[in-house]
Amino acid sequence: MRPPRPRTTTAAGVLAQATAVVLLAALGFLGTGTGPAAAADGDGSWEVTTASNDFGSDRQNYDHTIDPGGQLKDGLVVVNHGTTPLHLAVYAADGFTDKGGRLDLVTKDAKSTRVGAWVHADRPDVTVQPGKSVEVPFTITLPDDAAPGEYMGGIVTSPIQAGEADGTEVNQRLGIRIRLRVGGELRPSLSVEDLHVRYSGTPNPFGKGDATVTYTIHNTGNAILTARQEASISGPFGSLDVRAGQIKDSSSLLPGDTWKVSVPVHGVTPALRLTGKVTLVPLITDASGSIAPLTAVETTTHAWTIPWALLLLLVVVLCGIVFAALTFRRRRQAKLGEDARVQTPRVAHEEK
Repeated sequence: MRPPRPRTTTAAGVLAQATAVVLLAALGFLGTGTGPAAAADGDGSWEVTTASNDFGSDRQNYDHTIDPGGQLKDGLVVVNHGTTPLHLAVYAADGFTDKGGRLDLVTKDAKSTRVGAWVHADRPDVTVQPGKSVEVPFTITLPDDAAPGEYMGGIVTSPIQAGEADGTEVNQRLGIRIRLRVGGELRPSLSVEDLHVRYSGTPNPFGKGDATVTYTIHNTGNAILTARQEASISGPFGSLDVRAGQIKDSSSLLPGDTWKVSVPVHGVTPALRLTGKVTLVPLITDASGSIAPLTAVETTTHAWTIPWALLLLLVVVLCGIVFAALTFRRRRQAKLGEDARVQTPRVAHEEK
């Protein structure tokens, strides 16, 4: 399936319509790329694909395992579908996960310290004639002290145009992601941080309210992981357990990434002290695309909930009982006093 067409943005003060932004259309996480990435730019259009070599043909993305200090060579193929020669810059960049959970790459002027620093194209730019293709070899060289684990980045092409010299901002990139595994111990690990439960209550003294469970998923290991999530709230000693609805799996999290989650839980009984529990099942994907669940991680927290409506009702009932008791006592004392007054003259008459 071909990636969607690029969307158009505006370059302030220069063009009414600027270059389209195509940010790594083939950069799907964990082997889920969508095939060759294509872009259009005026009279020129191009696509990038992986080179056919000993690593295979028609690969969706680059996926390599290298030991610290090791090196390998691969290639990027650039195809010009336009009618004019196309001059492109070629460079590598580190990957990161944006706030929407999508893979992005740092810009060319940003400093890369991992994949972007370890991948070097054989040439910094390439010119491709109309209807032709050019293969650009690149080399991945790891330093001796490269830490074991999984890394994400990409190799990128970007137009070099005359407009760059007169201030026009060209913001079009097209590339393919590189998933790199540095040899050594793989330590996949997720943690739940900043877990909180907030209860919103209900005006019905005998009813159930809603609660919200908020937490942050932190990838504390050195592997790329997805989190399968469950959340629940219970009363004292595990009673009155209520589970949240189905929660969507998190985005793929790079090592060090965090992901904030807010989950509503309906039908919660205000049992004075609630226990919120979150369970994460880390999901790891290997080079073949197979997904394997790892040992679940469970975290709990507690929150005090005061059923104000029920307490108010109890106060009203108690006040009514006290008022009724006091009224009964006053009436009883009044009756006893009246009886005493009625009996006193009779006693006096008998004494005479």
